[in-house]
Amino acid sequence: MATVTIAPGAGTAALRRRLRATLSWLHLWVGLSVGTLFALVSLAGTVLVFHTDLLRWQHPQLAQHAPVADGRVLAAVIKQWQPHGLRSLDLPRAELPVWQGYFQDGSRAYFAPEDGALLLRRSHHDDALLWLHEWHVELLGGETGKEVLGVVGWVSLALVLIGLYLWWPKRGRMLAQLKVFTGPPVRRWLTWHRSSGVMLLPLLVLATFTGTGMIYSKGFGAVFMGAFGGEKPTAPEVKGDGLVDWTQALAHARDALPGAELHRVSVPKAGDGALAFRSQASGEWHPVGRSTIHLDRSGAQRLQVYDATANRLGARMSDAIYPLHIGAVGGSVMKWVTALVGLLPAFLLATGFLFWRRRRRKG
Repeated sequence: MATVTIAPGAGTAALRRRLRATLSWLHLWVGLSVGTLFALVSLAGTVLVFHTDLLRWQHPQLAQHAPVADGRVLAAVIKQWQPHGLRSLDLPRAELPVWQGYFQDGSRAYFAPEDGALLLRRSHHDDALLWLHEWHVELLGGETGKEVLGVVGWVSLALVLIGLYLWWPKRGRMLAQLKVFTGPPVRRWLTWHRSSGVMLLPLLVLATFTGTGMIYSKGFGAVFMGAFGGEKPTAPEVKGDGLVDWTQALAHARDALPGAELHRVSVPKAGDGALAFRSQASGEWHPVGRSTIHLDRSGAQRLQVYDATANRLGARMSDAIYPLHIGAVGGSVMKWVTALVGLLPAFLLATGFLFWRRRRRKG
């Protein structure tokens, strides 16, 4: 009877080939399906990087004001618009020198800093930028859309890592694997696909990871703070009503954190005796700031002042997710890099599809 000899490592090599074939199949078909949705979401993100710039271009009247935050104007705006669902306002600043109001239905309104006159109101039903924003953050589907997008985020991260595994070269061939060819078509599309993906991999992973982290912000925050320390402050619960001296409140809120910039005020609800402000402390990446200031209803007494930069590393890591995702860190260079990364999933989808189609025809 003949004896069959199996070469050492033959079983492992066969297993690796089967694993590679399976991962290649997943990378192709999941990439062409889920990857299409991921690419469309990312393209919207590229546009949204320039949201404020495009808003000023669309509506130049918004930029024709001096960025002055007058407490009397704020009081008038809140009195008129709170019954219509106004929940918070961004203070006028150089980038957008008007009051920007956020409403419960997701719409936004813009008020003149001089007298509170309504300059513009927009929602995702009538404004392309806000429509893209709703698509980018929740696929136009509310909480259900947001959950679907979270799954897309995790699957996309897996696709990126699978692609890295399939690309990984043998020892000494790293540079050769990064070489880009112009022809023939099969080699061109393959090298464009894998080389661009690998060279921009850290930025693509960062954008995808932070985007997914925004959807699961509570879970990500709990993990970061559990591992590296820190905790988010609980807003003080104070009952009360009455008129607010907004001029005094703004002055006290500005003085609460030396060196910080006051950016947002929440519209107080009935029975809530505390006034809440968001401020950007020196060194914070978040464009609005994660530091908070709470005053009593009169606006004269500080109830709580929280400096986000003084928190422990885990809390600061959690706060960094949003500014890293939108390219708010590193000035205009990082802004353009973030926009470029938003184009990458569509480029990978197109080159991957063209490679598959050419190889299929050749076969």
